[in-house]
Amino acid sequence: MPITIQDGLPAIKVLGRENIFVMPASRASHQDIRPLKILILNLMPLKIVTENQLLRMLSNTPLQCEVELILPISHESKNTPREHLDIFYRSFEDIRNFKFDGLIITGAPVETLDFEKVDYWDEISKILDWAQTHVYSTLYICWAAQAGLYYHYGIPKHPVERKISGVFRHSVVDAKVPLVRGFDDQFYAPHSRHTEVRRSDIEGVEDLLIVSESKDSGIYIVIAKDGRRIFVTGHSEYDPLTLKEEYERDLKRGDNPPIPRNYFPNDDPNGYPVIKWRSHAHLLFSNWLNYYVYQLTPYDLEKIG
Repeated sequence: MPITIQDGLPAIKVLGRENIFVMPASRASHQDIRPLKILILNLMPLKIVTENQLLRMLSNTPLQCEVELILPISHESKNTPREHLDIFYRSFEDIRNFKFDGLIITGAPVETLDFEKVDYWDEISKILDWAQTHVYSTLYICWAAQAGLYYHYGIPKHPVERKISGVFRHSVVDAKVPLVRGFDDQFYAPHSRHTEVRRSDIEGVEDLLIVSESKDSGIYIVIAKDGRRIFVTGHSEYDPLTLKEEYERDLKRGDNPPIPRNYFPNDDPNGYPVIKWRSHAHLLFSNWLNYYVYQLTPYDLEKIG
């Protein structure tokens, strides 16, 4: 089944070249089914890149999804053309009276700031409150995972001595959780962050379950026991060259970044990265859509509460 997105979104051509079935909204409107309504709050600076990454993940499933894009109006986005934002994005105020099967909140390059000092924190807080009664299951990615754990459960983030960057091996802590159904006992996922959440802080919260972690990169997946909040501290959606591009960007800024671990052949940045995470990335998103959105969301979205 296809993923349904707005006519004209650049992802249509990008994913089409990859032989991924994408259906423009004008065509989907003639089908007599109810697609899953998925809202994406895109906080990443390169919004078109992130759109392509997330839509690629959502498309690899037999479930039809109808995607809506929003961004915070309390922050000026400087790395995406204004025309693109005006055409394809809406504000929270535009959608606050609607309900959605699922919500994805992306990472953001604001890790080193206290949450309350992020210029759109008040707006994010309103969205997190709203989601409790207007969204069935929310998937939090990277910074959003830390922000969600902090906002809902008071779990702090902690700075790390050296940026966690690379593709790390993870283990499944609880294989009975549907989110990791089909996962290998050990698998890889990318991380790119300056902060972490700690097991000791999470274990004290009765409502939370640690699903996956890495001895090198720490906690990876945490879920609320009812499945309505899922926190992923890494970037399983990343493209093959995303870590390379981030590393080269940080070099140019003079940040002296670490070479992403387990990524370049022999840790040589001149080589082409070895892709180890793609299959589990697709499985993570398809399991979320299937087990936590499609199978649990009421057919009548107005019954979400």
